[in-house]
Amino acid sequence: MPAKTVKFYQTGSFAVGNRLLPVIDRAVQADPGRANSLTCGHRACQGCGEALGARYVLDAAMRSTKGRMIAVNATGCLEVFSTPYPETSWRVPWLHSLFGNAPAVATGVAAALKARGIDDVRVVAQGGDGGTVDIGFACLSGMFERNDDVLYVCYDNQAYMNTGVQRSGATPPAARTATTQAVGPEPGNEFGRGKNVPMIALAHEIPYVATATVADLRDLEYKVTRAFEFRGARYLHVLVPCPLGWGTSAGDTIRIARLAKESGLFPVFEADHGEIVDVSRIRRRVLVEDYLRPQKRYAHLFGEPPRTDVVARIQAMADRNIRRFGLTEEQ
Repeated sequence: MPAKTVKFYQTGSFAVGNRLLPVIDRAVQADPGRANSLTCGHRACQGCGEALGARYVLDAAMRSTKGRMIAVNATGCLEVFSTPYPETSWRVPWLHSLFGNAPAVATGVAAALKARGIDDVRVVAQGGDGGTVDIGFACLSGMFERNDDVLYVCYDNQAYMNTGVQRSGATPPAARTATTQAVGPEPGNEFGRGKNVPMIALAHEIPYVATATVADLRDLEYKVTRAFEFRGARYLHVLVPCPLGWGTSAGDTIRIARLAKESGLFPVFEADHGEIVDVSRIRRRVLVEDYLRPQKRYAHLFGEPPRTDVVARIQAMADRNIRRFGLTEEQ
């Protein structure tokens, strides 16, 4: 969270007119000279949270590094929709890796730069939750253990969206996917499965770990900027709603991401060498039902009869996050 609080001027919203802010406080996306790292011509779906997240992150990274940056991209939605051969929508030095080895490839790039005595070019690796939480998990843990000088960004849309919306290790409980159908006594994804990679990264005690959503642009840009103040392994986990896989309106991507944070289901925090140093507090707490209802992947919880027992279990998860991270002012 930025040290300086931005005053919001529009009653009932989280928006603020950039014309009311000093230039230094304006978002990177408000700068006409921004890098436009991911530019027009890509094939992303309408309302794609991952496309927004990647543009926000890499534009902030380009500003932080003064354009001295190399990006390594795992196979997945982001790679597929941005680089249909022989075209590309990237305006940065960009490498495509396999599905599971983006951290290793980025490590090699960083090592090559070090061997050549180049210390002013920074390396960013990026992938979806499938390539991060599942297929690339061993390479990522190795990158953390070696403390390689790489910022790894996971764009988490909570399933394998590019290949047909199959469950990943980041798919939340009760969510319907192609491989976790809404049938049986416990419909959707099972409770207790998957991995919490931000907390795993925290356990590695690497220099910097943070979570963010595409709903808070300034917080996301701040965390990218902050990450480049460190050397060594850094991890940024960004929630990016997927209208296709989540069954939401293309125009609701930002609202859904904000509800995930305001309900407590997605805690937003940052950590320095294994210690949580700041959290983004909930401004207007909502029930998890307000977050779940707009998503068709949870429609089976609100049929006849409604699965109030499952919703209560999800609410308990949010309540635990609120207690654990101190997400409300009372804490």
